[in-house]
Amino acid sequence: MPALGSTMRILRPYPNVLAFYDGRIDGVRAYSQERNWLDDGAYELGVATYAILDGAEALVYDTHISLEHARIVRRTLAEAGIASIKVVLSHWHADHVAGNEVFSDCEIIANPLTERTLAEHRDDFENGGRTPAIKPLVMPTRIVAGDATLKVGATDIELRCADIHSVDGMVLLAPATGLLFAGDTLEDPITYVGEPDRLASHLVDLRRMASWEIGRILPNHGAPEAIAVGGYGRGLVEATIHYVEMLLRSRIEPELRRKDLRSFAAADFAKGEITYFAPYEKVHRRNVEAVTALP
Repeated sequence: MPALGSTMRILRPYPNVLAFYDGRIDGVRAYSQERNWLDDGAYELGVATYAILDGAEALVYDTHISLEHARIVRRTLAEAGIASIKVVLSHWHADHVAGNEVFSDCEIIANPLTERTLAEHRDDFENGGRTPAIKPLVMPTRIVAGDATLKVGATDIELRCADIHSVDGMVLLAPATGLLFAGDTLEDPITYVGEPDRLASHLVDLRRMASWEIGRILPNHGAPEAIAVGGYGRGLVEATIHYVEMLLRSRIEPELRRKDLRSFAAADFAKGEITYFAPYEKVHRRNVEAVTALP
C-alpha cells in the first residue's frame, strides 16, 4: 500500500487554480484494506480540493482527506510564494475537513449550518466513531451566513449557499469567468445522496443553480482528465437534475429501481455530459435503496 498522499496529483486547470487530486486508481487503497470512509468513499471515487491563487494570497477550498494530503497542499502553496491563506469549507463531511488542523493558523470560513453540524459530530469524528478518526477536528473560525464575496488578491470569489447533497453546502463562483467550484453539489457521473429525505429540496436548489451564469465547473469528485483540462460544462448541472428527478420517480415506478447506472442515466451518458465510472454503480444502488426506503 502506498504512503498516504503519495499518489496525489497536482493539476493546473487554469493559470491561477491548482487542483490537488487523489484516488481513482484501480486496485489501490490509500489507508487500509479494512473498510473505511477514506478509501471506500473519497479515494475510490476520486477526490480533489482546490486552491485559487492571486499574487501572494490563496483561497483553499476544503482541506482534503488526511493531514498528509493537507500538508502537501500547504507545502505546494508555500513553494509558490503564497504568504496568506484563507480556507472555505464546502460542507461538513469528513473528506472535506480532515486536513483542517494543517490550516489551524489560517482563517477557516464556513456557514452556520456547517459549524453546527461539525460541532454535533465532533465526538464521532475524533473518538473512533469513524475510521480514520479526525483528531483534533479543527473548527471554523469565521462564520458567514448567506451569500458573500471574498477577495483573493484582486480576484472576487462569491460564496453561494447551495442546499444540494448536504443542507449546509457552500460553493464558490468566480463571477469574472463563471468558474464554479462545486464541492459535492455536483459529481461526475452522479450525485451521492446523503440526505434522501431532503432530495426534493436539493432538486429545487439544483434548478436554481442551473439559472446561474456558469462557464465551467470543477467538482470535488470527478474525472482527473476532465478536471485537468478545465472541468465540466454546465451540462453537468442538467445531468444531475435529470438523475435526481429519476430517483424521485423511482419511488413510484418500480421498473426504474432495477436499472443499473448505465441504463438509468443513459441519455446523459450518450450526450457526453457525464462519463461512466464503474465504482459509481455502488453509489447508484445505494442511492436507489435510500430513496425508495423512505416512508
